[in-house]
Amino acid sequence: MTVDDVKGLGTKIRTEVAKAITGQDATIDLLLVALFARGHILLEGAPGTAKTFLARCFARATGLDYGRIQFTPDLMPGDIIGANLFNFQNSTFTLTKGPIFTELLLADEINRTPPKTQAALLEAMQERSVTFDGTTHELSPRFMVVATQNPIEQQGVYPLPEAQLDRFLFKQVVEYPSADEEIAIVTRHGARFGTPQIDEWGIDSVADASALDAATEAVAGVKLVDDVIRYVVSLVRATRESASLESGASPRAAAMLAAAGRAHAALDGRDYVIPDDIKALALPLLRHRVILSPAAQIDGKQVSAVVAELIAQVEAPR
Repeated sequence: MTVDDVKGLGTKIRTEVAKAITGQDATIDLLLVALFARGHILLEGAPGTAKTFLARCFARATGLDYGRIQFTPDLMPGDIIGANLFNFQNSTFTLTKGPIFTELLLADEINRTPPKTQAALLEAMQERSVTFDGTTHELSPRFMVVATQNPIEQQGVYPLPEAQLDRFLFKQVVEYPSADEEIAIVTRHGARFGTPQIDEWGIDSVADASALDAATEAVAGVKLVDDVIRYVVSLVRATRESASLESGASPRAAAMLAAAGRAHAALDGRDYVIPDDIKALALPLLRHRVILSPAAQIDGKQVSAVVAELIAQVEAPR
């Protein structure tokens, strides 16, 4: 598969998702980049902004097996990964796989469950495998987590620790639609109550496992020249040197930004990364990997604004 094929596949997926989703072009683009860069994405937005529906539509269009976990305060790790259950009839243990054994996993309201249960996702997100009772079980190489969280309610939530946030390739803030987009949404969905059904919109699967694997392999072959690599490193190191940030991004963030840049270039039909690819992805990739300094918090600064300012300050290669 060539980068032109990757671009064409991305266009087909966007077209299918757009049958049911109005707007959210930036979020769909990040989902595609995450898919082809083998990453995960955290969607943060108010209720009713179609985060869950978007994940379902994306899974249908890409042909990925879809699973959903509704995170609640009483959810246990075994409810996610599964367990070995004892069969009294034959005196043996039987593996009962949890909902994590899928390809696209929607972790809905991930910050509503305690850290012990949140941590059950760590190995799966990093290694694409699950271990319990001393046995490791491999997940699909296309395993992808799309997590959601509500930034408004702060009661009964457990903020994700930095180590887990670092496993997400992107954190995308899902904003309210524009007035025109909201009019279109009401026009399309205002005749029914409740969650729209995907089957009603005729979303077809335009990819399969072999196509997605071939696209991922093509993305890995996209060229990344030394000047762009230095630009990636400069952006990440700038977060560690900023007086407004108490903690900056890690070297892993730099490696992930480079991988995401390759996917972004391929989706644009190029076999080489340009600084604009990196610049377009830097904010959603870095905003959840840094922590404001106490002085910046007192001044009322926002993480996204600080990161955006750093991106503007770091000179890109010509």
